[in-house]
Amino acid sequence: MSDSKRIERESKTVITMIAMYCRKNHSITGLCSDCREMKNYALKRLESCPFGEGKTTCAKCQVHCYNPQMRQRIRKVMSYAGPRMIYTHPIQAVRHLIDGRRKIPLKREQDVK
Repeated sequence: MSDSKRIERESKTVITMIAMYCRKNHSITGLCSDCREMKNYALKRLESCPFGEGKTTCAKCQVHCYNPQMRQRIRKVMSYAGPRMIYTHPIQAVRHLIDGRRKIPLKREQDVK
């Protein structure tokens, strides 16, 4: 994973959300192949986020780096898992809410250097 604490925290949250969704909707142990593909895709997108440590949540980002199909799939996962995380993973849920309140960065990480 990245050296960025923000990206690492977002990665853990996405992994948790996908696992919750898969466990409930696909009823298998571990992740099914579709959810594993979605997790790998999401982690790859987070690693290459142009805003780096200054990023907000992906839903509020100005740059939508997910392809339309994956974006629709991850929205479905988040709409299921997001409200349930407050009961099962309260610290992650609160941190995600706080990160969502961040202002959208004006400059990308590479523009600042």
